[in-house]
Amino acid sequence: MTVGDLVDGDLELSGRIMPASNATFVGTIGDVTVVYKPVAGEKPLWDFPDGHLADREVAAYLVSEVLGWDVVPRTWLRDGPMGIGMVQLWQDVDPEQDAVDLVHSGDMPEHGWRHVFEGYDGQDRPVSLIHEDTPELRRMAVFDIVTNNADRKGGHVLEMAGGHRHGIDHGLTFHAEHKLRTVLWGWLGEDLDPEERAGVERVRAALAADLGEALSPLLTGRELAALAARCDRLLREGRFPAPRGDMPAIPWPPF
Repeated sequence: MTVGDLVDGDLELSGRIMPASNATFVGTIGDVTVVYKPVAGEKPLWDFPDGHLADREVAAYLVSEVLGWDVVPRTWLRDGPMGIGMVQLWQDVDPEQDAVDLVHSGDMPEHGWRHVFEGYDGQDRPVSLIHEDTPELRRMAVFDIVTNNADRKGGHVLEMAGGHRHGIDHGLTFHAEHKLRTVLWGWLGEDLDPEERAGVERVRAALAADLGEALSPLLTGRELAALAARCDRLLREGRFPAPRGDMPAIPWPPF
């Protein structure tokens, strides 16, 4: 299917995804399954008053493309049955994998996982929030820092059969103020590796060229300046940052 078909082909809805906080539908364009989030179905947010969530989702995809790590599935704006909205390619996940998990305290696997925090489950039992220690998830964490993702829940990580990890639901990104809330804190204080640093450098350079031009209709001038400043700070410090500010460091609920 061509790009033109994805933008202009008939979008037919087959169901609604529940319990999403904003109107979210599954549909098809020809034989391609997609997710559709119409702007008309967005609930206003006092702390994200500018623009639309759909614009931020597309902006996140554009940054992902420049990073070069395929974090965000292909995402674009187009008209649909409920008007203009975000459309994203549907991803079939592997139900046998969990990149982010809750385990009983003391039951963390010895290898391949990072510890985030201790807490209690709904039955008041002590549990640990953990996530896998993989290059794919590290790169998603870098993406979240760059885009200032305020809502990286465990359920927003899609575990693909071959080991790749996609991130979804990026409507709460690019705020001009620090808003980073994520379950991916396991590399706190560690140095960026050369490819992670190179990815951030690509974004920073592209903001003065094609990327900046593509993002300008989607984000405010303050948000674009803050994006550049985050890249500069991350490159200057060269390591995964620690939580800062008064806001919670982890979204609620975390899944």
